[in-house]
Amino acid sequence: MQNESRPRIVIATPLNEELTNRIITELPECDIVSAPELQPPARYAGDWPGDPNFKRTPEEQERYEDILATADALFAVPDESGTLLGKIIQRNDNLRWVHTTAAGGGAQIKRANISPERFESFTATTSAGVHGQTLTEYALFGVLAGAKDLPRIQKDQRNSHWPEPRWTMRALADMTVLVLGLGGIGSRTAAVFSAVGARVWGASRSGRPVDGLERVIPMDELHSVLGEVDALVVTLPGTDATRHLVDAEFLNALKDDAVVVNVGRGSVIDEAALVDALDRGKVSFAALDVTEREPLAPESPLWQHEKVMITPHNAALSDKEPDRVVDLFIENAKVWLAGEEMKNVVDKDHFY
Repeated sequence: MQNESRPRIVIATPLNEELTNRIITELPECDIVSAPELQPPARYAGDWPGDPNFKRTPEEQERYEDILATADALFAVPDESGTLLGKIIQRNDNLRWVHTTAAGGGAQIKRANISPERFESFTATTSAGVHGQTLTEYALFGVLAGAKDLPRIQKDQRNSHWPEPRWTMRALADMTVLVLGLGGIGSRTAAVFSAVGARVWGASRSGRPVDGLERVIPMDELHSVLGEVDALVVTLPGTDATRHLVDAEFLNALKDDAVVVNVGRGSVIDEAALVDALDRGKVSFAALDVTEREPLAPESPLWQHEKVMITPHNAALSDKEPDRVVDLFIENAKVWLAGEEMKNVVDKDHFY
């Protein structure tokens, strides 16, 4: 980054004093601006939006936006709002970089409606990779829950029922797992499933081979292999291109009794088609950490479906998440200051 004055980084999210001081210590050549009194309180580790009941007065909002308008770089999308970010970008010609705290932060950047011309002098990065371990564990948990028929186990236990004759459980070593999306999370997930003995395929736009995967299928050739897939793990971001990629036709092409897990974005799966596939037994189990609408509507049939496990988009959360996001930001900031290429740069065409 070329700037004769000291670069100014504004922290635009709830962040505790310890992590704020870490940024200050690690980036002594920058002015770090934090206004915690203008941020909502965090309710848990990784609560980047903060308490939704928090409201600024008009005067506080004006002051907050004035601070944002002085930034060369922002740590986090202000108020998790692409609209506010767009407003600040229009107001502040000096803003050159925004780091999103979300792995799928490209959607927030898209909502800012940044012009192609402005994007020429602006970079956005995400926290992709920070959540890889926790999401991989959830994906493994979800597939295992389906393979071992967790709903049946829980039902028998609630009813104090010891079934006779006993029934068999599927083994991962006998299953083909398709990981839809081979970014940081998808690649890590595929490696873990390989390590526990599953036959693992991946799917990506390019279809380029990936070390450790038996097969990588281009997205436009997916339907030719779905009939061999026992478990589907979705790790894709939510974009126009991925919306309802997993639709009725896709689900019907899977092997009977397939397991579906989504740790990507809810919009990738057509939920009405998924419910139908579950009702018909085409899909035997679904583990969903994300849904099309969040929070999931109380009237959604997914809530009460005996073959569905719902978690409130918290599979990525851990006590150490804020530390990992801050460390990634610091690493990228040092690269930014040196004028070199940063990690996890948002694609300006596809926004992931």
